[in-house]
Amino acid sequence: MFDFAVSAPLPALQQSPEFAAALTRFGRSPLRLDDGTLVLKRGPCLMLSRFQTAVQNLPTLLAGVHLPILLNPDYSGQDLSQIGALPIVSPATCAELDLTGDLRAGLHQKWRNRLKQAEQQNLRVTRQNMPIEQDHWLLREDATRQRQRRYRNWPVALTCAFAETNPGKAKLFTAFADKTPIAGLLLLRHGPVVTYHVSHTTARGRHHSAQNLLLWTAMTWAARKGAQRFDLGLISTEDAPGLVRFKLGTGAKPRKLGGTWIWWPPLGKTLRPLAAWDAKLMRDGWTG
Repeated sequence: MFDFAVSAPLPALQQSPEFAAALTRFGRSPLRLDDGTLVLKRGPCLMLSRFQTAVQNLPTLLAGVHLPILLNPDYSGQDLSQIGALPIVSPATCAELDLTGDLRAGLHQKWRNRLKQAEQQNLRVTRQNMPIEQDHWLLREDATRQRQRRYRNWPVALTCAFAETNPGKAKLFTAFADKTPIAGLLLLRHGPVVTYHVSHTTARGRHHSAQNLLLWTAMTWAARKGAQRFDLGLISTEDAPGLVRFKLGTGAKPRKLGGTWIWWPPLGKTLRPLAAWDAKLMRDGWTG
């Protein structure tokens, strides 16, 4: 069971000016509500991803919108059934690391041991701005993994657009054994937050615990640069328990997001009774 963190979150990557700039360069300029919330066009729907707007303000902010809207609140406890939205996907969980404390003291013992092992392997770690190369080895490996495991991350061109429109905010950390790269980690910085974006480790890199060394290097670098939070992305004990242990081993805390809802404003509160029932199922552990 997760012991969920409850502190108010800083804005997520999906609601940052840096992300908006990357989308515009990518040719998918987002809309912006009066309170600054970014709205994306996704097929025949609009989408508010990881937003923090209070639910009671949504009808006013989205007045005049006649398209279906996918709503993905950044934190749990938002009962969108009160405006007639229907829950369609139960809440996911993200891992977040506070960068303002003693980072080494927060490491779990096994994670700390692997870090010590990596530090003794004579690996060379480099840090650089992410090259704007769609054929970069790390992006190529990530695309291959997406195909093999049948999931979707950002398009490579969007990652490159982020690096191009936000100079110095896409940081690539690479671990080398001799001259061979054995692990890579790409972070995206937005305001006081850094987000874990893409990583890859070879078999040799896993043997040397290179990803522990890379993530530790990235954590301490981000803290020195004044970042307050490290968003380590989504975690799932069902789909990837090993990755959960790796991320939480840094001292990161799990935080439940708000689920995904669909809302069609012209219906107003017509579906509120059904929405309230579905919301109860979601709170009780419904998995969609």
